[in-house]
Formats: sequence, structure tokens, C-alpha cells
Amino acid sequence: MSRIDPPVAKRILRKLEKPAVNPIPFFSRLVAADEYRLRIGDCRLLAALDGASKTILVERVDHRSRIYERV
Repeated sequence: MSRIDPPVAKRILRKLEKPAVNPIPFFSRLVAADEYRLRIGDCRLLAALDGASKTILVERVDHRSRIYERV
């Protein structure tokens, strides 16, 4: 989060508060992947979700033009 602009970081944290209780309805599953995405303005958050323990593991946060590129 240190490389993200402070206003954008605040939006991300606010957007993650609601799914903290039940994350599945707020995220969209990526095709042919085990990752889920969350739209936050021009940014995208990729995460791994565990429905049983209701855990959100944030893997990447980046601009929508770069987030889906594989390293």
C-alpha cells in the first residue's frame, strides 16, 4: 500500500470493509483462474478468497491496464 497514492489507498480500505463479513458477493471470479477481482475506480484488486473461513488474501493492487499482465 506504500506505493499507492494515499487517497486511492483510503478508497481501497473503505471498499474492503463491506466484504470483510461475507466476501463472495462483492468479488468477481476470473476466468480460468482461482483469483477474484474487486473493482475500485480505475484500480483492480486481485485476491484469493476462502469461503469457509471468510478470508480475503490480497495478492495484487494495480491500475486496470496493468493488473492482468502475468509476470
